[in-house]
Parts: sequence; structure tokens; C-alpha cells
Amino acid sequence: MEREGLAQGALAVAPRLLNLVLAHGSTAGRIVEVEAYRGADDAASHAFRGRTRRNGSMYSSPGSLYVYASHGMHACANVVCDQEGSAAAVLIRALEPLAGLEQMRRRRPSARSDDELCAGPGRLCAALGIGVALDGADLLAGEGVRLLDDGTRPPEVPLVGQRIGLGTRVGPAAQLPWRFGVPGSGSLSRPFGQRTVTRA
Repeated sequence: MEREGLAQGALAVAPRLLNLVLAHGSTAGRIVEVEAYRGADDAASHAFRGRTRRNGSMYSSPGSLYVYASHGMHACANVVCDQEGSAAAVLIRALEPLAGLEQMRRRRPSARSDDELCAGPGRLCAALGIGVALDGADLLAGEGVRLLDDGTRPPEVPLVGQRIGLGTRVGPAAQLPWRFGVPGSGSLSRPFGQRTVTRA
């Protein structure tokens, strides 16, 4: 995807990221689940209350990587997807492992199957070796962490559901259907349309 295509805002970009490939080093996975987060009009967004040192990368150029630590532990990777200076990002929630599986298994020894290696935002970052030190990286630069198009088109009719793990603190924003997935994928962080334990 070209940088211009990533500057259309979170809701437009999120379903188009499905089936693209996220790669880091020798590891790579196909994006099968994402969540859209807008800026000041989205109470669930890190940018809801404005720019801070932590969320600064959300305001970067489209195609930048925004990485934060969830609960101070698990890194979570996001694709910045609006014009520079306007905050919006898409959280990558799950990947289907494609390359470097042996390395992923070493990094994620608790995974019970290959489908679980990258089934969750924290899990995929651990499997691919993505940490907060990579916050702000350019996903389109062709090195380091890379967002790639191998010709696999996004699903014509993606799965759609509510974003995960927001609780009541964000009010109605918790009910917005801004989570998208690839139908039939075995690597989703949790099924669509069901309430189950969230995977980190």
C-alpha cells in the first residue's frame, strides 16, 4: 500500500490492511485482524485528550509505526493512517504466521499451536520481536519493520465487530463496530460476535 493510501483515516484504512504482510527481520505474518482508532472524537483512542510524549507517533506521517506498552508489559503495534498532524491509527490485533516460525516459537514458547503464535496484539509483537524501541519507525522504508503487499487482496466482506477490552470507561465508544477480521482465519485473537477471554 502506498503512503497516500494510508492517509485516508482509520475507518477507511483498517479493512484494507487485512491480508497485507507485517514483517520484521526474518519473521512475517499476514494481517488477519485489526481495530480502528481515530483521534479527538474517539474516546477509546490514545489521542482523545490530545498529543502527549507517549502518543506522539500517532500524529506522524501515514505509514509510521506507533508502538506502546499495554499495562507496561505487552508491546502493541499500530499503523498510523491519517495526514501528518492528525492522529489516527489501526491496531494490528492478529497475524497468520508466514515466515520465521521457528524463531516465533522460541519467542512464544507458551503458544499451544502455530495459530496462537500471533493471535493477539501482544503475542504478535513478541513473536516478531517488535518493542517500544521501534515506535515511530517507517513501515514503508523497506527495512526494519515492514508493511508489505504480496498481492493477496483484502476480503470483500470482512468480519466486523466491536473493539476488544475497552470496558465502560470510554462510554459509547466501546460499542462501535470498528474491529475487522479475515473470515475463516484460525489466527484471530478471539471469535467475532462472541464474548470470550481476551488474548494479550
